[in-house]
Amino acid sequence: MAFRIAVTGNPGVGKSTLVAKVAAATGMRVGGVLARDKHYKDRRIGFELLDLASGAVGMLADETGSGPQLGKYRVHPEDLDGLGARAIENALKCDLIVVDEVGPMELTSHRFVSAVEMAIASSRPMLVVLHEWSNHRLAKKIRSTFQVITVTRENRASLSDEIANALSGKK
Repeated sequence: MAFRIAVTGNPGVGKSTLVAKVAAATGMRVGGVLARDKHYKDRRIGFELLDLASGAVGMLADETGSGPQLGKYRVHPEDLDGLGARAIENALKCDLIVVDEVGPMELTSHRFVSAVEMAIASSRPMLVVLHEWSNHRLAKKIRSTFQVITVTRENRASLSDEIANALSGKK
């Protein structure tokens, strides 16, 4: 079975930044989805989705969406299903599948969950950001079958090369 790593940790600790660095450092053909904060002036107003293979960008959630509400944000199901889930489905052709994040917003989409399940069933290496407290069945499956690493402010700088080397088979 391929190597699978999930990173977890407190909000704002740098999980997505770490995953982006790892994806770039592996030298592998990377597919999947990365979540990025969307800011206006000095304030976070939502989250974008980036398809790592195509470069396409969509909106995961913001304060104006019409989908399910989580805190002050509303999920954009059309982008989550269309761009997010499709990016993971297409990543099955890549050397490394990245999923950022398996968390409350993303888990509102049945297609997203199905895409992640298909990726897990594949033989591809995976790097996943896992919501720290999720009890969803998919989160439980990832916790039981992936190597789970907790990212902290103290260890985040040293983890990038370590995870990239592990995923690409380097020592």
